[in-house]
Amino acid sequence: MGHTLTKTRSHRLTRPGLAPAEPLWKRVPLRDADGCLLTDFMMLIPRLGQRPREQVEQTVRRLQQVLERYRHVVVFADLNLKLNVLWVSVRPAPGICLELATAINLLVPEARLVAHRQHP
Repeated sequence: MGHTLTKTRSHRLTRPGLAPAEPLWKRVPLRDADGCLLTDFMMLIPRLGQRPREQVEQTVRRLQQVLERYRHVVVFADLNLKLNVLWVSVRPAPGICLELATAINLLVPEARLVAHRQHP
């Protein structure tokens, strides 16, 4: 299963443009294609939704770069521009949430890890 990156206001990031999305709780997968529980994390990107469109699109491209590098573990990603929050669901692997959040932070320095949930 590949990753999906969506801009929620709600927009899909895989193809820039505007498209309404269902609530996150309805879209976030809990398990991968093999039935294994996924791990999630959330990052805050302050005031991203208030920036000029060019800056938003540049940030989206940077996020896509990182997610593409980690496509082997990223199952789902959602960028909510109204809340300025990036949600990412990944296949569980030791330290993957912190590693991926750090990789995102290198290209999007204002992004801050807010929370992550690791299933037992």
